[in-house]
Amino acid sequence: MATLNHTGVSYTVFHLLGIPGLEDQHVWISIPFFISCVIALFGNSLLIFISLTKRSLHEPMYLFCLLARADIVLSTATVPEAPAISWFYAGAISLDGYVTQIFFIHATFITESGILLVMALDCYVAICDPLHYTTVLSHATIIKIGLAVVLRSFCVIIADVFLAKWLPFCRNNLLPHTYCEHMAVAKFACADICVNVWYGLSVLLCTVVLDALLILVSYRFILYTVFHLPSRGAQLKTLGTCGSHLGVISMFYLPGIFTIITQWFGHHVPLHTHILLANVCMLAPPMLNPIIYGIKTRQIQERVVSLLSSQRKWC
Repeated sequence: MATLNHTGVSYTVFHLLGIPGLEDQHVWISIPFFISCVIALFGNSLLIFISLTKRSLHEPMYLFCLLARADIVLSTATVPEAPAISWFYAGAISLDGYVTQIFFIHATFITESGILLVMALDCYVAICDPLHYTTVLSHATIIKIGLAVVLRSFCVIIADVFLAKWLPFCRNNLLPHTYCEHMAVAKFACADICVNVWYGLSVLLCTVVLDALLILVSYRFILYTVFHLPSRGAQLKTLGTCGSHLGVISMFYLPGIFTIITQWFGHHVPLHTHILLANVCMLAPPMLNPIIYGIKTRQIQERVVSLLSSQRKWC
């Protein structure tokens, strides 16, 4: 349970308590968590399956599939904890498990941000420079960019993991949360966490915030090009090609913005509100992304209808 070091007792096992103040509602709150996880896993798995089995969709949906894989990792790394705590009282997690979860959550989150930036670049080239699209963004180029996005996430988060691993935890091992969020756990350390705070902030600014700013810049040029098209019909058709991307961006960044605002300025906001918002950040994108793709992409709709029709024939 605990080991001795130069600071005294350092806990090596933590206990996640779920959402404080709502203990009586834990069983019921966990139901939408569980349903959201199932929808996320099914929807993203179906999206990957469709793109792999339909050759005409494989290349144009490569980025969507990369995002779907990240969504599966993000949802499975966080969401199952809430039902486990509420239904099976399985809230114990080791220090190694804690840093592992931190790695997958933060690395996947930064990866998703990078993928959204690449998708914005894809929209920009397709709309602003369509004649050179296949030259600028060939399939091999997109694969290399995708690998670079994943490598960036690994490189910036691995230091975060070691910073968390080296902290001595002697104040408490009862964590009022549904998953291991770095700073929520670091505040229980009996050591100076200034390095953790500043490194975490610098990573956030250099990755997610920078990605968001570059996405805004790219869409400034995209909208400028769209609104200078000769006809309204052409404008609406061109905007429709980026409709799913805009929806995904909204689902990814808006919950995060609200969470950051409440953490920085909502000092009187109840703790359970902070935790619920943090869970929405992890739940909303993986669950809603495949739904947005399905609504906006005609080829996906046709493929789903085809699969359902073949199942009925077998029945």
